Amino acid sequence: MQDWIMNFWNAQAPLMLRIGYQIVLVVAVFIVAGIVSRTLKSSVTKSSKRFHKLDPMLVPIFAGIVGYSVYIVAIVIVLDIFGVNTNSIVALLGAAGLAVGLALKDTLSNIAAGIMMLILRPFRSGDYISFNGIGGTVEEISLFTTILKTPDGQFVSAPNSNVWGATIQNSTRNGTRRMDLIVGVAYDDDLNAGFEAMRKIVDAEPRFLPDPTPQIMVQSLGDSSVNLQIRAWATVDDYWPLWWDMQRILKDEIEAAGLTIPFPQRDVHHYDHTQAAKGLAKKTD
Repeated sequence: MQDWIMNFWNAQAPLMLRIGYQIVLVVAVFIVAGIVSRTLKSSVTKSSKRFHKLDPMLVPIFAGIVGYSVYIVAIVIVLDIFGVNTNSIVALLGAAGLAVGLALKDTLSNIAAGIMMLILRPFRSGDYISFNGIGGTVEEISLFTTILKTPDGQFVSAPNSNVWGATIQNSTRNGTRRMDLIVGVAYDDDLNAGFEAMRKIVDAEPRFLPDPTPQIMVQSLGDSSVNLQIRAWATVDDYWPLWWDMQRILKDEIEAAGLTIPFPQRDVHHYDHTQAAKGLAKKTD
């Protein structure tokens, strides 16, 4: 047995030494790759704290991409150690990546749109946005979809590419909104009395912001009413509660000032074709 082992060693020693050397190199490569991967991931996590506009959800994604990229490079090095033609493998991976990219172009476009929105932040979680006729409060921004909750409580999941490719109206971003309150009064009413009633409403309401200064004006001359308007600003939090309160207060104050909120009216003139025909017949006779 001992002689057999010695003969085997003498015959296979170069091969076994080469394989052992390669195994040691492989272990060393993966140890170094692990250290480099952890270091880079830690660096990405620490660096992200300096970028306040970067969504925290992106940090583990970027860190994971960096970590896996290091291991991919390590695998290519290991294959090269064992004499595998890495050039053909890289070309194959490139072709496979192109095929996968073409097959998943819509998914990849959603990922790209999601990353752009998370970086540029046209809206944040909790903002009320509108796009393509859809409106709701943003609940979540992921790499694939944007989740909204409509005012009536419905769940909306929109692909990121649809959101990013549309004109986004963010009603919350600026913190304040202008409120346009319109009420119609009769043409026979005193407009100055209407202005005084509206000024009284504005002065008595602390939720209206003093800057910009609230404005009171004749908005338009309607078919059956003169439309008076209040333009005033309010915070986003106060906007809708104030809007609904103003609908009741406007009616009460306008009527208390002796003004009339007219119903839509239309003058209808009836033309009697029978009488007209008789008159024409008499003229002919």
